[in-house]
Amino acid sequence: MTTKNEIIAALKAENPTLRAGSDEYGYVDLTPEEYEATIEDWATSRLKKADQLAEAEALATAKTDAIVKLTALGIDPKALGL
Repeated sequence: MTTKNEIIAALKAENPTLRAGSDEYGYVDLTPEEYEATIEDWATSRLKKADQLAEAEALATAKTDAIVKLTALGIDPKALGL
């Protein structure tokens, strides 16, 4: 699994500077503090998404394993709501 520091390093490499604004009103560069906070937020979000995906995959695997085991025992998984 990728660490938060690795994600931050990758984000900084991909986005050496950040700007806020719009085409209509113009753009301004983020201050160093805003830049660091934004990168930190993005890294945290990526980690949360990765954790949620891993959890969903683990749940799906556990459900599939349970169905296989029940079927091997001659029990209909549908009768149990699986």
